[in-house]
Amino acid sequence: MTEFFDVLPPDEARAAWLAQVTHRAGVETIAPLAALGRVTARAISSPEALPAFARSTVDGYAVRAPDTFGASDSLPAYLAVVGEVPMGQEATVSVEKGQAALIHTGGMIPPGADAVVMVEHTQPFGDGEIEVMRPAAPGENVLQVGEDVVSGAEVLPGGHRIQPQDIGALLALGLADEIAVIRRPRVCLFSSGDELVPPATQRLKPGQIRDINSGTIASLCQQAGAAPEIMGILPDDADAFYAALAAALPDADLLVVTAGSSVSVRDMTARTIDRLGAPGVLVHGVAARPGKPTILAAVDGKPVIGLPGNPVSALVMFSLFGVPAIAHLLGAAAPLQVRTPARVAVNVPSTAGREDYVPVRLVQRDGEQWAEPVFGKSNLIFTLVGAHGLLKVPLNATGLREGAWGEVVLFA
Repeated sequence: MTEFFDVLPPDEARAAWLAQVTHRAGVETIAPLAALGRVTARAISSPEALPAFARSTVDGYAVRAPDTFGASDSLPAYLAVVGEVPMGQEATVSVEKGQAALIHTGGMIPPGADAVVMVEHTQPFGDGEIEVMRPAAPGENVLQVGEDVVSGAEVLPGGHRIQPQDIGALLALGLADEIAVIRRPRVCLFSSGDELVPPATQRLKPGQIRDINSGTIASLCQQAGAAPEIMGILPDDADAFYAALAAALPDADLLVVTAGSSVSVRDMTARTIDRLGAPGVLVHGVAARPGKPTILAAVDGKPVIGLPGNPVSALVMFSLFGVPAIAHLLGAAAPLQVRTPARVAVNVPSTAGREDYVPVRLVQRDGEQWAEPVFGKSNLIFTLVGAHGLLKVPLNATGLREGAWGEVVLFA
């Protein structure tokens, strides 16, 4: 078997691949309280203005602003208190010239008033009167009708990933029953290899290893907003391989296969994916380490990924390609990666023309953040367990010198 690598840089490979992915996940309706992290299927508009009535933002007195002009500690304005605005009800008093009404935060501004004087800027004077020692401008300490949102305004765009504050906004508008969101993409996960056995296997025979990639990638899928389904372990047999993928494809939004790293197994994976349909394999190898043998394909507009069998490689490559693919299926922007600068604790060699991702732990030294590489081979999952993130060595760098600043992509 010949080697395959006409490798592309990760960004270029991802763009070329996703350009061929036309499939999108479907739409469903759910209650807003169950919508955290989901993606809106279409724009949501406000059915009403918020607030629906002018209300006070402080405890104090509702007044006519001109009645307070020029007020000071030495020359206060004197106003007659005509009543109190009840909470949760329409104002039952009105304010005329020279008058004020006691009001609490959230209370409805009574007719005639156009401002609220904070209670701290007043004091009682005689029976039923107050002194006002600060002037109030028209509209001061008042939320006007529609100041938060006007009726008919777009409050959430389509393709928006719903956050806790978004749920609060929807509930404030009375949208508590159903909203349209993108269905979680169904990701069918296969592992392949005659050496693999289920993770629950207690006693390994010589040459066997437990399948950990399916669980690791499934966790990344859930984190990205997808619904993963672990389909099982495939033997190193082309016909069985093809039959399993072909059966899963119709109901899948994304197919993922982790396979061995030998050239023969990689070639079998690529040939099998090509048998599924057009256009087939689009990228066969990326300029990155770990994970160079990654396969990116599309079948009838659906994305297919062939990951290396090594656990570290599989995790890094799925983060680079699988997570953005899930966002693409959702019609949303990819989740923001949390990145942090850090000084490199030791020399990290690399080769120009590829991106390297090195597991690191972060430590503080003399008020600065340092990245200490956790060196290990790409089949050692505990290399990642002891790390806080991945130090990225840029595409055209030949490495990072000790003490140089680098960028660490943090694990979520």
